[in-house]
Amino acid sequence: MDIAGKSAVVVGGASGMGRATAVALARAGAHVAILDREGSDGKDLATEIGGIFHPADITDFDGVEEVLAAAVAELGGLHVAVNTAGGGKVQKTLGRNGPHDLDMYRQVIDLNLVGTFNLNRLQALHMSANDPVDDERGVIVNTSSLAAFEGQIGQVAYAAAKAGIAGSALVMARDLGPLGIRVLAIAPSLFSTGATAGFTDEQVAPLVKDAAFPKRMGRPEEYAKLALAIVDNPMLNGQCIRLDAGQRFAPR
Repeated sequence: MDIAGKSAVVVGGASGMGRATAVALARAGAHVAILDREGSDGKDLATEIGGIFHPADITDFDGVEEVLAAAVAELGGLHVAVNTAGGGKVQKTLGRNGPHDLDMYRQVIDLNLVGTFNLNRLQALHMSANDPVDDERGVIVNTSSLAAFEGQIGQVAYAAAKAGIAGSALVMARDLGPLGIRVLAIAPSLFSTGATAGFTDEQVAPLVKDAAFPKRMGRPEEYAKLALAIVDNPMLNGQCIRLDAGQRFAPR
């Protein structure tokens, strides 16, 4: 899909990989809406890139439906959706203080998996109204994690959620294929975002020692490059692409 002139929504677009993707989409000529939490840098970024900002909480499943609809109406349509919002908490299935807290497990699943799917089903609805170009109406890019494949100790909830996102890609692509909508997921390794952005070289080294090359954390711009490559190439569909420098997470 040619990005120039298309309408794109980046959920979690105020920081990290989402921010880099919003910037890259705008530079490629897309009209960009950023959805992120109230109080984030989303409004300032939207002004910077000539886009729009709508505050959203993806765990407010009804509320985000209204926010997305408002953003799409302001954009005049939806062709590209990139979903990066999420997060995790660490707790063992059974630890010194007893079994894993069930409410915490549900919160992590809701934030990452249910929140992403809720967005996907609504984004697909908006994309289905597009006039097809080369039989294509839209592209959805979700964010999984290497934890989906090699989750570390204490990541059982996060790994389950991210594995759900990875496992949904093919099924959703098959569901939406007749409408000309593609679905993919990106599974990043450790990226320099959020709390890790301030790590020193000494702190980073043991975290990336198992990477083949390069032995460093990923850069948000590298996620953005892959997201835009996915949008550009119509033969990419129904898979989860590892973005990991050949790294395989150890148990700890």
